[in-house]
Amino acid sequence: MNTDAIDDVERVPHGSSNDLDVLDFSANINPRTPSGVEDAYRDALDLAGTYPPDDYPAYRDAAANYVGCAPEEVIPTPGGLAAIRLTIETTVSTGDSVLVPFPSFGEYHREVRLQGATPALVPHDRILETDPTDHALVIVCNPNNPTGDVYDSDELRRYAERCRNAGTPLLVDEAFLGFSEQESIAGQAGVIVARSLTKLFGLPGLRAGFAVATGSVRNRLEIARRAWTLGTPAAAVGTYSMGCTEFIAETRDRIRNERSRMRARLADTFDVHPSDAPFLLLTVSDRDPRAIVRAARKRDVAIRDATTFRGLDSHVRVAVRLPNENDRLLDILEDV
Repeated sequence: MNTDAIDDVERVPHGSSNDLDVLDFSANINPRTPSGVEDAYRDALDLAGTYPPDDYPAYRDAAANYVGCAPEEVIPTPGGLAAIRLTIETTVSTGDSVLVPFPSFGEYHREVRLQGATPALVPHDRILETDPTDHALVIVCNPNNPTGDVYDSDELRRYAERCRNAGTPLLVDEAFLGFSEQESIAGQAGVIVARSLTKLFGLPGLRAGFAVATGSVRNRLEIARRAWTLGTPAAAVGTYSMGCTEFIAETRDRIRNERSRMRARLADTFDVHPSDAPFLLLTVSDRDPRAIVRAARKRDVAIRDATTFRGLDSHVRVAVRLPNENDRLLDILEDV
């Protein structure tokens, strides 16, 4: 990190409400957790009196099975954002240029600037058309946040090859890919994948995730990562959750069905962006998005003001939750 750049960089606004009396549609977190995580967490406390094994063999094995890569290619991190920061820290230097999509997760822009590098902003739906040659890194969010677009697998792999030929690493943030049926690109040469376990498994406070990389890039990530990257409870619960295949399948089915149902009802009131993610981006046209956020909050429902995303000025974003919760949101949005 470039210490001279820190004073010129601000923190990024994120969704989520800490008020337990508010139904939170501003953060895209699964309202359900796998059965048995309480026992896994409780059992981990018995082991928390000693340092965890720094190579995290069980966690790496579970992650490898989860995304389809080799265990040695897995780099444990405390959440997907930690994997993103570690990647940018080990690939980007002061004065470099990095291709960054917009509208998308604001932390990409921030982390690049913290390195003293320059984000080269590209519309998210055109980034696979860009030339990676003169850039130190390319960042892709798949599915993209906040639009929910998922990239065609073949097109993404062809672009990964193009980046590889140019000698430019490709960082693919797959924080929401677990909600879809698309296979991970993890394990491809020249590609770094960032994964988060907090969203699909409904445990944002756990802070568990990982990166996947191969070759010299993988070696740099492994050398640079902090010792004891994960606490024992996070490693144990993460290992357990990644093996809950039935829970994953049920979640995907529910999200797909509810997203389709919500989109159909919301289309009468908003322009709803197509999505393959556990959220929907709504264009509110000439209405004030902040007023819509405030109106929902008065009824104890939090939704995301999406104007905080670069390039969006008349949008809100809503998560896809449980059927009865979604009905409550739909009733509110039809009244605003």
